[in-house]
Amino acid sequence: MLFNSLQFGIFFIIVYGFYLILDHKWRNRMLLMASYVFYGVWDWRFLSLIGVSTILDYACGIKIYESNDIKKRKFFLFLSIFGNLSILGFFKYFNFFASNLQTLLNYFGFSIQPSFLHIILPVGISFYTFQTMSYTIDIYRKKMSPTRRFFDFSLFVAFFPQLIAGPIERATNLLPQVLKPRRLTIEKFLEGYRLILWGLFKKVVVADRLGVYVDAVYGNVYHHSSMTFVLATFFFAFQIYCDFSGYSGIARGLAKLMGFDIMVNFRNPYFSKNIKEFWQRWHISLSSWLRDYLYIPLGGNREGFLKTNRNIFITMLLGGLWHGANWTFIVWGVLHSIYIMITRIVLEVFKKPFKDKKENGIFNKILNIAVTFTIVLLTWIFFRAENLTDALYILKSIFSPYVLLFIKGKANVVYGFMGILVVILLEYRSRNNIMGDVLQFRPVAVEWTVHYLVIFAIILFGVYGGEQFIYFQF
Repeated sequence: MLFNSLQFGIFFIIVYGFYLILDHKWRNRMLLMASYVFYGVWDWRFLSLIGVSTILDYACGIKIYESNDIKKRKFFLFLSIFGNLSILGFFKYFNFFASNLQTLLNYFGFSIQPSFLHIILPVGISFYTFQTMSYTIDIYRKKMSPTRRFFDFSLFVAFFPQLIAGPIERATNLLPQVLKPRRLTIEKFLEGYRLILWGLFKKVVVADRLGVYVDAVYGNVYHHSSMTFVLATFFFAFQIYCDFSGYSGIARGLAKLMGFDIMVNFRNPYFSKNIKEFWQRWHISLSSWLRDYLYIPLGGNREGFLKTNRNIFITMLLGGLWHGANWTFIVWGVLHSIYIMITRIVLEVFKKPFKDKKENGIFNKILNIAVTFTIVLLTWIFFRAENLTDALYILKSIFSPYVLLFIKGKANVVYGFMGILVVILLEYRSRNNIMGDVLQFRPVAVEWTVHYLVIFAIILFGVYGGEQFIYFQF
């Protein structure tokens, strides 16, 4: 079920109706059933994978906590990580590695015909796999104690608002909210309503409208010109941002309606002044997960220049591969690792000059934001392209001296720019709001005027038909 579908609207109304009248224990039981129904609508067979991850990490968490033997603790931690990554690797990466192995061996004169899996990728598997792994790792690090309430732990794993595309929640944050009774307040209800409304606007009015143009260009790259690629890539940058942050906002809003607080996943990433800052603002739940469970355990920045850059490279490479089994994602991750390394060197070399009064000048800020956005924009080409050949063709065309200004689909271009402008203005205005509540205004009359305008925009300019969220494929 898609958040932007009538089917989900009916589903949530029914779930919320029961939620309001049940006590804490049965609220959790009902939410668990609802979460399994929500996921089972995609493909009920993959519920078994969530079940395996849930049972595995529930049992391993208890065993790690109860054991005083370091070898046993490490064994059960290894069992949890190996089990989760084996499931993820088998379903998501088996065909990719089998295909590349075949190509490599054929290059050296060996002929093999590996067996390929003829199945669809289980939706949301990368998100809930990382979420469950963090639970056992945090228990091993003695940051938390395990719960013995199996059904409540199951709800932590399968909580439907953020099950499919995050945020990737930590057990230290979400699990205590599952275990304890939650208070429903009018303030949280209004916060949730505003987050849902703004998320729907970003999804159906901006992201899906931009997607019409982006799909037309990237779906047939050899019939378009360089300036068309520039515009399509610019549009994709805001399509993926509005699509993914829109989903995250709706997820947070739905959770707030039920008394939960889940983490903010985006903080105006396109206003970042360098790539390092970009990753502190973009997909925060993933970037912080990679930092805490991969980069720092590898050594972080504690072991000198070369090893620090090695750790950055490995982290971003695996971060790219996390997004999908395609060389385009690997190149995307590698490029970001290179940019982060360069940023660290530049900031270190020019640390003292940056301490002067001009550091915070408006011109410097705008220049840094523009350079960072341009770099991110170029990497999005690899993220969006179907394959490396298409990505390299687009790059070659963009930097060609023969620029042909011929743009098709003028109506969608106009609507697209209008939507981007609204998102930029409203989110810049609320940049200091740590909760990301864009639609909160004072006085109340102004707030509700804006709400009505957003609702009318969704009705008049939204793209309907339940377009899937981009990050569902990851």
